[in-house]
Amino acid sequence: MSFDMRNGMMIVSQSDAHQDDRVTASLPLVVGFFFAFRLLIVLLSVRLFGADPQVGVVASFTINIGLLLLVLLLSSDRPMVRIGELARLVSVRWALAFLLFSACSLLWTVAESKAAAIGYWTAMASDVAIVFLLLRRDRTPCVVNSLLKGFVYGACIVAVIAWLMPTQSDLRLGDEELLGPNQIGYLCAFAFFMAQYLQRRKQGSWYMASLLLAVTLLRTFSKTTIAALLAAGVVLLLKDKAMSRRTKIWIIVITLVVIAAFSTIILSYASVYASEGNQSETLSGRFSIWAIIFVEAIQQPWIGHGFHSVWQVIPPIGPDKFEARHAHNELLQQFYAYGAAGIVLLTGVYGSFYRQVRKLPPGSMRVFFCSLLLFVIVRGLADTEAFDLSLPLWAIILFSASIEGMIQDRAQYRIRGLIAHPRADTMGASSIVMGS
Repeated sequence: MSFDMRNGMMIVSQSDAHQDDRVTASLPLVVGFFFAFRLLIVLLSVRLFGADPQVGVVASFTINIGLLLLVLLLSSDRPMVRIGELARLVSVRWALAFLLFSACSLLWTVAESKAAAIGYWTAMASDVAIVFLLLRRDRTPCVVNSLLKGFVYGACIVAVIAWLMPTQSDLRLGDEELLGPNQIGYLCAFAFFMAQYLQRRKQGSWYMASLLLAVTLLRTFSKTTIAALLAAGVVLLLKDKAMSRRTKIWIIVITLVVIAAFSTIILSYASVYASEGNQSETLSGRFSIWAIIFVEAIQQPWIGHGFHSVWQVIPPIGPDKFEARHAHNELLQQFYAYGAAGIVLLTGVYGSFYRQVRKLPPGSMRVFFCSLLLFVIVRGLADTEAFDLSLPLWAIILFSASIEGMIQDRAQYRIRGLIAHPRADTMGASSIVMGS
């Protein structure tokens, strides 16, 4: 940075500007990486360093807040107008309403530890705040693309580490005590969609990352997530006209080859599942969980039991004394936690996001977001998240900003076309009048 003695003005040098650009580009990348990689922090703190699991939780929370403060510091010179523009989006308003109501529920939560509930809510709110501040700092496409790249990188590292870990007794990837296979599977599936987004936005080749994530998901044997991804994948293959027939054929062939390659272990897992499946995995076990949580939910039908009110509150279920962290159904989870208000909020969040997606012109991105919503809904039938929605609040805000940018870009493109070729519009209007 230099100082102009003639007029007393401070001038930013070109090197300083380039350095600022590098920071701007790398910050969302780091945030996205953390959003994915934090799944392993507790596991690594225990298995590598012999620490208590709470140390890993505190470490993850500390990094989260540290990133928030860093983004806040680097965004302090940006105007607040962009946050106001984001807040005008209906889907973003619903997401913020959900976040606010979940905060209010801390007043009446029956959580085993209210301090832990406040901590987990703070982490969820921090994610939302970080995304808001990143979108305030730079152009939306730069933030979205960089953050999603970081998320895919982080998920790929999680996938590689999952392959290196000892296999569980039921042949699935994960850790018996600290990292469930369903958590790994959902992370890989969600990152798979982000890789597809980047591929469609022409942000490089993400085929190998997609393959690693998909194979890792298969190896977790996370049945609900696999079924949800298959349903969404069928929609992508059938509806995405931008994808060539050759590409679709290759996707089908590779899928069949991968399934054939893992057929032996798939059959072995099916045998273990049929004979030794625990309460959290079998369909009858899920019905038991749903029944117990529904009975509890109707005791507080309007505002629910509050944030983080399942873990160590719902008594152990079944002969194996399974302790549920959530309701294993997204609609039931919101009803239990927030009552009828939770159902309204869940419907409002996903419904408004779908309406925004419908505003996109027919094409690859519209099909992509519809398939993402289908994935979330199907997965939510038999699984969900303990704190956030299956489609995280930060992702809803990020994708809402991206969709709005696409809609505005298309509108500006049409306006520029009309300015460049005004006669075409006039002739089109004249032909309509003459035709009538």
